[in-house]
Formats: sequence, structure tokens, C-alpha cells
Amino acid sequence: MRRVTIFGATGSIGESTVDLIARDPDGYEVVALTGGRNVGRLAEQAKALNAGLAVTAFDEGYAPLKEALAGTGIEVAAGQDALIEAATRSADWTMSAIVGAAGLLPGLEALKQGNTLALANKESLVTAGPLLMAQARAHDATVLPVDSEHSAVFQALVGEDINAVERIIITASGGAFRDWPDEALKKATLKDACTHPNWDMGQRITIDSASLFNKAMELIETREFFGVPADRIETVIHPESLIHALVGFADGALMAHLGPPDMRHAIGYALHWPDRGHVPVDRLDLAQIGQLNFRRADPARYPALRLAREVMEAGGLAGAVFTAAKEAALDAFIAQHIGFLDMAGVVDATLTTLSGEIAASGDLSLDSVIAADHLARKTADTHIAALR
Repeated sequence: MRRVTIFGATGSIGESTVDLIARDPDGYEVVALTGGRNVGRLAEQAKALNAGLAVTAFDEGYAPLKEALAGTGIEVAAGQDALIEAATRSADWTMSAIVGAAGLLPGLEALKQGNTLALANKESLVTAGPLLMAQARAHDATVLPVDSEHSAVFQALVGEDINAVERIIITASGGAFRDWPDEALKKATLKDACTHPNWDMGQRITIDSASLFNKAMELIETREFFGVPADRIETVIHPESLIHALVGFADGALMAHLGPPDMRHAIGYALHWPDRGHVPVDRLDLAQIGQLNFRRADPARYPALRLAREVMEAGGLAGAVFTAAKEAALDAFIAQHIGFLDMAGVVDATLTTLSGEIAASGDLSLDSVIAADHLARKTADTHIAALR
């Protein structure tokens, strides 16, 4: 029986992970589940999986979570310190699915256990990739990618020599606005951005998909996880979302990973790794699909892609600044304080304003990453205020 912990259990990735584990209750012991403000759902999950511990990230959620789990014997805790404490509990496999930079500290702590971290939190690698991977090496821990794209690359590289890789192509659905004319994007609303043509995801990642900020982060993740130079990493628009990534080798061959647009595929691979287990996703009918389409991802239309290239070139604290500014801009768009196209402008302006601090940064440390995060959010808020 494997001991598992799920960080971000009530989000879309967490829900899919809970679904897979619930299908095999005798195969897993759930050490801990953590969630945000949806304490009702967290309590339901904890009871269904007979979790040892349930943690809400917000102090005000403690009382309702405690009440919902009264009489179950399930331990209850709340707050950021409780999240870190949950990560110290011994588990064989931990899902890191907290959204945003808040997922970094629990992930780093979980790696100290020397076991497997299934990483769905993009921001951990973008913000502090070298720190995360160094932590894994120091504790002989394994980091498995759970983004569908990076899981696809990981699988395509099984048995291959990374030195033979010429290119890695990350696919993008194009999101809600892939067929909109450029001029119309100026009037895109929050409601418009929250509808994805292929994937069923949370609000924030759906908006990031529409702006391709999620793909920008995935480009940076690819470099950090696989150690491939930035000029060998590409992205292409693939409307069907059936090919998740391709790996090109020195002999000209392209290895493509196909699968349905269902995150349980990548989660299931990480959950069963190094073996392959049954995953309840649709099986592709290629004859019915008929054809696959691809379009160039234009950096002029999607400035997030250009910003990702600049971040990779700058290195150091650029990823931390990029992530924090992106989160601040996304919050402002969700609050309808800025327009859809303003998000990239805010991130660009923040990176420019803090370029001196980025250039002067030396070796990454957790303290420097946290300080850069705070400074970038403050700087981004200043640029946002100027747009209101």
C-alpha cells in the first residue's frame, strides 16, 4: 500500500488525482489532503479517502472544516505553517497541485522525504527550478512532471539519450481566443476567457491558456526540468489537443505523444510510475478524428511567449519576477481592473522595471526568490494602478 499526500486536492488536478485514488482504495493510504477555501469539498474528499489529515490553507477555514469532520478521527489543521507541516509527514508519493507560487515551499519540504514528488505546480520550476531540482538530488528524491506536455516529453525520452535531442515541441490548444481576430482581443471579457474549447480546468489556468501564459511557463519549465537549451524548445498551436508534445532527435525523427485531453492520463502515469497502470480515460479513435492541425504560435499575438524567451535568457531571479507579476496581473484581470491584453503589458513592464535587480542577482536562494516575489508583486501593482 502506497502512502500518498495531495496538495491542492480541491483544484482541478487535485480532483482528478482523488478520482484515480478513490478507484483503488486498497492500494493507497492517504496521509494528508490540503485545499483552499472550499472546505466543504475538502471534508468530503477526506472522508471518502479516510485521510489522516485535512488542511485548509486559510486560518478562517479551520472551524468549518473541524465541524465537517467531527467524529471521523481525521486530524484538522489550517494555515500556511500547517501546509508545511503536512509536507513533512512521510509519504511515498506527493502530488504538488497548489496553484501559484504558494506551491513552492510545500514542494521543497516534501522533497526532503526522499520520495516521489508529482509536480503539477508550474510556478515551482519557473520561480526556482534550480533550487527544486537541487533539493531532489540532495535527498535522492524523484520529481515527475504532471503537466500533460512535460509528462509527454518525459515519456518520449524513456530509454533515449538526452544528448541526442535536437528539439522539444510543446503544443498549445490556443485557448478560448484561438480563432478570434487580433482586434477583437481588446474587448475580450473575463467570461470569454474562462471558456476552454478542449480542457475542463480551473479559472486561472483557463485564462492563462487563453493568453498563452501557461505555455510561456511551460517553455521555461521544459528548460529547467530537462536541461535543454532554450533555442531547442518550441511551441505550436494544435487545436485538437491530442498531441501533447513532440521530441525531435539527431536523426530527424519526431516522437509524438498522443492522448485524450484528460489530465488523469498524465496524473495516472506519475501515480503508477515506473509501471503503467489502467487509467479510465477515453481511447482515441484515429479514423474518427481524421486529421490533426497545427499553426504557428505568433509571438506578436501572444507576447507571453516572447517574455518567456527573455526570462530564459536573463536567468537568475527573472522567473520569480515573471511568475509574481503574472499572478498579480491575472488577479487584476479577474477583478476586472485591467483588460485581457493588459496582462502581458503588466508583466513586461515589471520585468523591465526590475531588470537591474535581476541582472545583479547571484546564486538563487529561497530568501532571494521570496524577496523577488514580494518586490515583483508590489511593482506589478503599481503598473496595474496606472491602468485603472
